[in-house]
Amino acid sequence: MTLLVISPDYASHLFPLATLATAWRDAGERVVVATGHATDAIVGAFGFERAHLQLGRGSNPGVIRAEEQPPGEDEALRGFFDATRRGAVETLAFQAAARGDDLLWNPVGVARDVQDVLARVRPRHVIVDHLAFSARLALHAARVRHADVVLGHPTALVVGDEVYGYPPAWPRRFHPDPAALAALRRMCEQVRDAFTAEWNAALAVLDPGAAPSVDAFAETGDLLLLNYPRALHAPERTALLPPDHAFLGSAVRTEARDPEIEEWLAADDRPLVYASLGSFLSVRSDVLARIAEALAPLDVRVALARGQTPLAALGDVPASWLVRESLPQVTLLGHAAATISHGGNNSVTEALTAGVPLVLLPFSTDQFAGAAALEDAGFGEALDPNAATAAEIRDAVVRALDDVARDRLDRLGRDLRAIPGAQVARRALVG
Repeated sequence: MTLLVISPDYASHLFPLATLATAWRDAGERVVVATGHATDAIVGAFGFERAHLQLGRGSNPGVIRAEEQPPGEDEALRGFFDATRRGAVETLAFQAAARGDDLLWNPVGVARDVQDVLARVRPRHVIVDHLAFSARLALHAARVRHADVVLGHPTALVVGDEVYGYPPAWPRRFHPDPAALAALRRMCEQVRDAFTAEWNAALAVLDPGAAPSVDAFAETGDLLLLNYPRALHAPERTALLPPDHAFLGSAVRTEARDPEIEEWLAADDRPLVYASLGSFLSVRSDVLARIAEALAPLDVRVALARGQTPLAALGDVPASWLVRESLPQVTLLGHAAATISHGGNNSVTEALTAGVPLVLLPFSTDQFAGAAALEDAGFGEALDPNAATAAEIRDAVVRALDDVARDRLDRLGRDLRAIPGAQVARRALVG
């Protein structure tokens, strides 16, 4: 039996998808990952085969750099980084304007490539990233049964009167201008309509008899898998999801041992704070420098993933800190007492699985809705990354260390660890 996993050429997408596929690998079955060249090493490390499939112009093997992207994509990436400095609504508007090129890239050409992969691999089961719209269009047009995995916060799949790209909830300390929000919603509605028209035009080429979509952002596969804990999802929103769905809880990978990190962990028993802004937003050296300034006076150990930020830009970092371009996040969260994050869904679900409270600095996309949900649950709090001072970040970390809903967070972590997402995914597909 063969499982085909279809993933964009981005480590942050591939890691959770590959983790789900380990349930098939561990059952002695064949796993083929259709993705690009940049993440070939990740595919190999999991012991999977790779079938080449390019789903977009850009790629990210772990830490993204604009200068390593193809022409056009480099400028788009720099534009995104600049938008994050202007504010939340400005960033969401920038992302909305780029949505067609980002999410529905070369739809007919990609669809033909996907169908070629299907013919060569002949999979029994197919798992596809929800944001790989061109690949999902191909599967839909070819009437191939597949599981659609929402790797981000569940609001990445719109339901009811939601509009893709417009946050249905905001963290408590975010107060966007009402007029700017109204303009953003209008823009997102226009993008939705244009995106859906493009989806339908490609669908008409691939499957002339298919019914057109009303909202392409609301389309999903035969089975919907959400990489998120059911306990944090509002029941009224759950009721609007397609009937065939499952909450995975989390998709936490097993990382290779690192003797240097094991030695560092064993050398000190003070509380550990892990800080990372992910593979994209580590470019915000100003925010990472404020995080470093916030943590320096505290009696804690610090592990900080600096990404693209030069070490010198962080200021006077204590010699006892563990600072690298990238760090084994899952391993360190397993020892952490608190974490500072941009609020990406991988970081959030991995922290929750480890029972670690979060201080969130959300910048874009579904990070705002995800942060709001964590605040409602009492498992973290969010600050504006462009406005929060070092003192405010420090105070939030102190509260995370002392004042979280510890019993409920510990219970959620135990529940997520008891039934890993890979097992849930396999049961949902195989039975």
